[in-house]
Amino acid sequence: MTSGAWWSKETVAVVTGANRGIGHALVARLAEHGITVVLTARDDERGEAAAAPLRDRGLPVVYRRLDVADPASVAAFADWLRGTLGGLDILVNNAAVSFNAIDTNSVEHAETVLRTNYYGTKLLTEALLPLLRRSPATSRILNISSQLGLLNKVRSPSLLRLLLDEENLTEAKIEGMVSQFLAQVKDGTWEGHGWPKVWTDYSVSKLALNAYTRVLARRLQAGSERVSVNCFCPGFTKTDMTKGWGKRTADEVADLGVSLALLPPDKLPTGTFFKWSTPQLYSKL
Repeated sequence: MTSGAWWSKETVAVVTGANRGIGHALVARLAEHGITVVLTARDDERGEAAAAPLRDRGLPVVYRRLDVADPASVAAFADWLRGTLGGLDILVNNAAVSFNAIDTNSVEHAETVLRTNYYGTKLLTEALLPLLRRSPATSRILNISSQLGLLNKVRSPSLLRLLLDEENLTEAKIEGMVSQFLAQVKDGTWEGHGWPKVWTDYSVSKLALNAYTRVLARRLQAGSERVSVNCFCPGFTKTDMTKGWGKRTADEVADLGVSLALLPPDKLPTGTFFKWSTPQLYSKL
């Protein structure tokens, strides 16, 4: 444990989509700080194989199966977490999918992408909110997001007006936006409605996630909850999703991601979008 740290070996972190890439690197870095980390993955064999070498190093890592897109899996995970560890202090929502190559933009799998990247993240977050301990150090939610979901990628004036009106933005309005996109995908008209041009289904999923982060942060602040929720865009990273292309490694991303997750309570913001190391409000870009 780092000298003067707010956390201890009793601190519990959950990282989703963590059997490889950025998620696995985040688990390793958090555990190296002495934090008990729950490594989650959809596949038991891959999840156990990812956790084993970390445990062999003496790191406090526990594996548990979790598919964020499956409500039954999310409910079972929340029950297990409550009964086994009593709760958590840090949630890192990393699980995400994309089916496009670097230079393609198919929306064939849009429903799966939105179900995992937005609906699944939201489902898990809401299920675990009651289990966040709300300690004096403040519980933390860090959503691994993307600058592809920033408002400067949106070309629809009506959509921009909706998302820029933060005081009146609600989860219902975000849900309506996502449903509208999926309906346009289904009827083949999505290209003419001003959605982001690059990796459109993935970008819309992150657009919705960024908006939900702001709405959730406002809701928690209104209730004087000791929970912060922020987004972190790691940038173009060498992972399976990018087929090994990128400007930085998963380990480099994890170093910064963990530093954001472990910020001192007096320096911890909420409702903030961190683009690499620069905090920016998503709505101002």
